[in-house]
Amino acid sequence: MGHSAGLRAGTRHAFSRSFKKKGMIGLSTYLRQYKVGDIVDVKANGAVQKGMPHKIYHGKTGVIYNVTKSAVGVIIYKRVRNRYIEKRVNVRIEHVSKSRSREEFINRVKDNAAKKQKAKTEGVHVHLKRQPLGPREAKTVDAKSGVETVVPIAYETTI
Repeated sequence: MGHSAGLRAGTRHAFSRSFKKKGMIGLSTYLRQYKVGDIVDVKANGAVQKGMPHKIYHGKTGVIYNVTKSAVGVIIYKRVRNRYIEKRVNVRIEHVSKSRSREEFINRVKDNAAKKQKAKTEGVHVHLKRQPLGPREAKTVDAKSGVETVVPIAYETTI
């Protein structure tokens, strides 16, 4: 048998609502304000078919370039063979959520600024770069206190 290559082919799980999230969409989705330049995640909501993005853009992150009454325009970079093409996609707000991708970075910048300010007042040099997790500390095993040999218990059949 052939395989369907329709517009929504292969989206059985991607567009389905998750467990206990079916039914009416919360009002917070509609009350959230979006501005030009906001970073958003495109995540299609299966309950609303209008203004749904193509399956290629599901799960992608982009920047808002246009805001209308019930939809937003998002710039997304789509990979085509060996390059990335800028695509402008108009999506309803049900299929968009504010991205948390820069949250950790912005918090780190604020913390570093505070550390730098504190170090400047104290006149001390502070190291702000992130360091990879080093090797674990060495441990010595004392065999004099006794080493326990672990052996599996024999399986018995009582029939």
